[in-house]
Amino acid sequence: MSTDQSVTIVGAGMAGAACAAALTDAGVAVRVLDRGRAPGGRMASPELRGRRVDVGAGYFTVRDEGFDAVVQRWQAAGLAREWTDTFGVLGADGERRTSTGPMRWATPGGLRSLVREVLGDIDVTTVDVDDLPDGDVVIAMPDPQAARVISVPDPVDYEPVIAVVCEFDAQTASWADLPFVDAAFVNDHPDISFVADDGARRGDHAPVLVVHTTGDRAARHLDDPDSVVPLVVEAVTGVLGVDAPVWTHAHRWTFAKPSGQHDESSRLATVDGRLVGFAGDQWCPQGSPRVESAWRSGTDLAAAILAARS
Repeated sequence: MSTDQSVTIVGAGMAGAACAAALTDAGVAVRVLDRGRAPGGRMASPELRGRRVDVGAGYFTVRDEGFDAVVQRWQAAGLAREWTDTFGVLGADGERRTSTGPMRWATPGGLRSLVREVLGDIDVTTVDVDDLPDGDVVIAMPDPQAARVISVPDPVDYEPVIAVVCEFDAQTASWADLPFVDAAFVNDHPDISFVADDGARRGDHAPVLVVHTTGDRAARHLDDPDSVVPLVVEAVTGVLGVDAPVWTHAHRWTFAKPSGQHDESSRLATVDGRLVGFAGDQWCPQGSPRVESAWRSGTDLAAAILAARS
């Protein structure tokens, strides 16, 4: 394989960014393509009513030693901070308790800022890719999207989610007496599965909650995401006992959560004399899909490409 040929990376989420950065550091020219107007993928944090809101991934954890070094870099730069190791667990039947787990990390500027930091000076071209680009290619996107341009080996299905941003009246908003404080998983509810205090994770204490629907509920509203808002508002006010929000925004994720995982962190194949690689958070043989598994997937794929070219 040619060592001076550029690599086209389709997908500018964390996996694609990590792969692009590792290849660039090794002296390989890359071209990054993404259909979104901004990099980040499901680590999206658009500006809504004057502040960034995480509408995709809610946080990240650190288990991988290599990823830990990256996180320390982010922390030193003020891009990421430790948030909480305790989430609430709320049930439709009135269950109220807390659960301690790994430290969850959050970002003052939104999770998308981390993808931008990984990319550095690497440009991202906004384009909707319908065909496999020429030359060596990395496909860093959910399997159902990747299948539109190439046959995916043992594809993994995805569940949808609609994230509903709920802004409350700052004078009356209060959920401090609830056990979740920062965020909570909601068990056995037909409509909602997760609630995060975006003001707490952002650090600005804005009266904003981001609510994730269940996959079943999202699937019924993908054609019209706004139609799920009344149901989510009813669920949030009922489960949390808070007043109705004064403003809402719905964001659709057709491919939000992989329902399974591949048995390797990435895959590299030779197709018609060129390299084609696959990466993403669904490529996580150990544990559940996470931000760090996406980073590991892209990093491992870059190493495989460099080895194949040597």
